[in-house]
Amino acid sequence: MSATDHTDATVSGAVLSGGEALVAALDTHGARTVFGIPGTHNLPIYAALAQYGIRHVSPRHEQGGAFAADGWARAGGRPGVCITTTGPAVLNTTTAAAQAYSDSVPLLLVSPGLPLRHPGRGNGYLHEVKDQHAALDAVVAYSHRVTSVEEIPAAVAQAYAAMATGRPRPVHLEIPLDLLDERVPVQLVAPVPVPPAAPAAAPVAAAARALGDAERPVVIAGGGCSGAAPELLELAERLGAPVVTTANGKGVFDDGHPLAIGAGVHHAAVRALVADSDAVLAVGTELAPADLWNGPLDINGPLVRIDVDAQAVITNARPDIAVVADAALALRAVCDRLRPGGPAVPGHARAAGARTAFTAQARAEGAGYLGLTAALAGALGRDGILVGDSAMACYYGALSNLPAHRPRSFLYPTGLGTLGYGLPAAIGAKLARPETPVIALHGDGGIMFTIQELASAAQLRLPLPVVVSDNGGYGEIRNEMADRADPVHAVDLPSPDFAAIARAMGCHGLRADSCEQLASSLESALTADRPTLIHLPEDAAR
Repeated sequence: MSATDHTDATVSGAVLSGGEALVAALDTHGARTVFGIPGTHNLPIYAALAQYGIRHVSPRHEQGGAFAADGWARAGGRPGVCITTTGPAVLNTTTAAAQAYSDSVPLLLVSPGLPLRHPGRGNGYLHEVKDQHAALDAVVAYSHRVTSVEEIPAAVAQAYAAMATGRPRPVHLEIPLDLLDERVPVQLVAPVPVPPAAPAAAPVAAAARALGDAERPVVIAGGGCSGAAPELLELAERLGAPVVTTANGKGVFDDGHPLAIGAGVHHAAVRALVADSDAVLAVGTELAPADLWNGPLDINGPLVRIDVDAQAVITNARPDIAVVADAALALRAVCDRLRPGGPAVPGHARAAGARTAFTAQARAEGAGYLGLTAALAGALGRDGILVGDSAMACYYGALSNLPAHRPRSFLYPTGLGTLGYGLPAAIGAKLARPETPVIALHGDGGIMFTIQELASAAQLRLPLPVVVSDNGGYGEIRNEMADRADPVHAVDLPSPDFAAIARAMGCHGLRADSCEQLASSLESALTADRPTLIHLPEDAAR
């Protein structure tokens, strides 16, 4: 029986187990791939996956599965799904869930919970956690524990609706394990249409006046612009406004455009550009300390903020004009209210000067990684995706020195800054966009957090290059200890034979002793019959 046949049957109230009700509901909401690991308590879910044509991808650790679902969501623009079992399994996903929350990623975590009538004070049940539901609720938008099989389809529909309403956040759905085998008549719930939030007329008019009257406007674009690149481009050109992006916004404005400054709002050139501007438009960004690094920006003209999150729009910087709406709709509305004609003062010369200063600072900051980023740029072209870890090679190197030309082309764990994100998220990104070149970039410390996912990528036969930039340990923390004049210890890690580890897990494993070797290795790795780990010592990355 096909997935469609199953859906038709369940709409009329067919008798299903709780496990099948969940899978049928996921199918109804368009889930075609899920990540996770089977366990004693979630087997009724696994029993139903193949019947509905849903592909299951097995990570080697639940955290890797949730990171992969995050990468799937970021690259594909639709919710990622991770299924675990109880207790230690779902707790292993909490770091990834917190990262998804921080970076506004729609991620659905599904796990069994202890039985409905389990003693409230506990009795030592297998995988028992004092309060699993509360533990997950602390790091996601909400955690919901269903209390009947009949409720499961509605709970799934509510989760998808929540992830499509306002700012995307992860959701956890807990199904008591005794419900997974219970069979009752079930009615599926169709996906809830969630139209994008339209802006109110008054703040749009005020924003158009403030920006249209400005002689030296500037735009700061964040990850909330991922679906608004055409509108952002039109508004920037109408205003003649230079555009700088945050880490999560990297790629929403083509770095090759004359008005593009680059990604990285922490640079002194950006601070100077903003201070010199007589109007600032911040779209889809928290203006967060994790992006700014060096404190709030000095804003001397009206600040216009556009954000789908009514709380975020007044956080970190109080706007003179707040437009709470979908970024694409808001930017389109502002464009429509601008006076005809071009900007009063052309911004291209101003952008060129700021870009020159930005580039010089970015290259100085990333001096040890310029050869690496050049090799990555050559391999990725205009359409590729770089998935970075929280590594010096990423935030000093690739963030501001690797050009990006498309939204969702730079996936990076910005807010939470977790280690181990890159490799599993790259697996998810490659599965979401199989025809797109995808490269993972790690440090030697962070790769060890999730290196086991090389085996997952090998099993999937993904042509995925994994670059490990090796500085002999936790280089950032080593530098911070030295800057504080503290004893430098606990940060130096003897490098294992990364290439041999990769080969042992079924991948190709190489060492590149120059950026020329790296470029050649990347080219072959993108068409290989399996993943390729490329070990790049730090002195070879220049």
